[in-house]
Amino acid sequence: MEKREVLEKNLKPSWVWAIAFGSSIGWGAFILPGDWIAEAGPAGAMIGLLLGAVVMMFIAVSYGVLIRKHPVSGGEFAYAFLSAGKTWAFITGWFLALGYACIVALNASAFSLLLKYLFPSFMKQLFLYEIAGWEVYLPEVIISSLAILLFAYLNIRGNGFSGKLQFIFSVVLILGVAIMGIYTFAFADFPIENMKPAFPDGKSPLVSILLILAIAPWAYVGFDNVPQAAEEFKFSPSKAFGLIIMSLLASGLVYATMIGVTSWTFASGTSVDHSNLWLTGDIISSSFGTVGVVVLAIAIIMGIFTGLNGFFHSSSRLLFAMSRGKTLPVFFSDLHPKYNTPYKSIIFIALFTLPSVWFGREALIWIVDMSSIGVSIAYFFTCFTAYRVLSWTRNTNGLERSPIKKTIALLGAAFSTMFVLLLIVPGSPAQLGTPSIIALLVWIVLGASFFTSIYKRFKVFSKDELSYYILGDKK
Repeated sequence: MEKREVLEKNLKPSWVWAIAFGSSIGWGAFILPGDWIAEAGPAGAMIGLLLGAVVMMFIAVSYGVLIRKHPVSGGEFAYAFLSAGKTWAFITGWFLALGYACIVALNASAFSLLLKYLFPSFMKQLFLYEIAGWEVYLPEVIISSLAILLFAYLNIRGNGFSGKLQFIFSVVLILGVAIMGIYTFAFADFPIENMKPAFPDGKSPLVSILLILAIAPWAYVGFDNVPQAAEEFKFSPSKAFGLIIMSLLASGLVYATMIGVTSWTFASGTSVDHSNLWLTGDIISSSFGTVGVVVLAIAIIMGIFTGLNGFFHSSSRLLFAMSRGKTLPVFFSDLHPKYNTPYKSIIFIALFTLPSVWFGREALIWIVDMSSIGVSIAYFFTCFTAYRVLSWTRNTNGLERSPIKKTIALLGAAFSTMFVLLLIVPGSPAQLGTPSIIALLVWIVLGASFFTSIYKRFKVFSKDELSYYILGDKK
């Protein structure tokens, strides 16, 4: 067998926590609370997202089990191979690769979106065209492109520099959110009263909570970047579970705080227009003034930068692992001669996402919404695989005995299936829109075409050979 490429072990625990947390918290935590409150009410939005964090923690148990047993790049791609074989491994990797790459693109466009709010006269120059109601201007295309290229370069340079930056960005983000939360709660005369009605009129609490719970895979996608980094841990893989839990706890509190800031500062119908496009920004501006807007802008920028950095890292490691596992061309597993990073995968992600900045944000959101299906599929295979490698009773065939973890893995698989059903079942309150369904079908067709083209080359490798390339197992 040919040589199996491996990555350098240079990631510290604090950097891995920052990758998970920073990737989970992006622009949505600051831009979307007004939409969530309108849809589910303050209580529905808070409960839905905090409950989503708890569900993700159930799923994280399975990640902890598998990272400890198989600390390799590829994460869910490797786990799907372990439990369901190479075809499902390809399907899982195919959907995840798209999802991760699209989040890189969405974060880059979010940076331009923020600048549009802060400096509209500058950003709304040199109008180009309109796509799906979104007006595209040249400055946003240039700035989003530069953001993609900058973080591609940082990732090629290696984990040392990008890991330190990720941790610093994450700490600054948390400080910014804490300042806004404490100030606005103290500023409000009756913060709890201001949050009424807790749920929208005419909508039951259960439906309100489910609407928000359904977006949990999207809201918390990023904690699953940890297994993509597992091969580069400079510490015991057994610590991964604790780092994931801490990242989810921090993410849930950030989401809840920003919903609180948007709902408890002023009573509905007073001081600010609660139908405004960016309600959170108006509320911070009205209560906190220019200083508050600066704090909010810094927090958003940190969220965007951590998302760009984290998903560049995870998407490139996924492509590297799929290439090493013979499901993608060898090009993607080439390592930089100096930095030992999968630099060609990083360059590919940059080249793949650069055209997206010309599409307009609405068209990009359709694709990202669709990618929630792929994330949920990845969660399912992680939980299913953990269920398979754990035993109810005493050790048999080398399986670890842990009936509690096995039960939680089963629950995680059920939750993952629920997320998929909420997105695709007609009549579901969280059903994907028609454009997202069309994007999903297009990606399925492309994946089927690509898999058919590589299958002849792929099928010549035995299970033992693929186990070596994907999992590092030597028979």
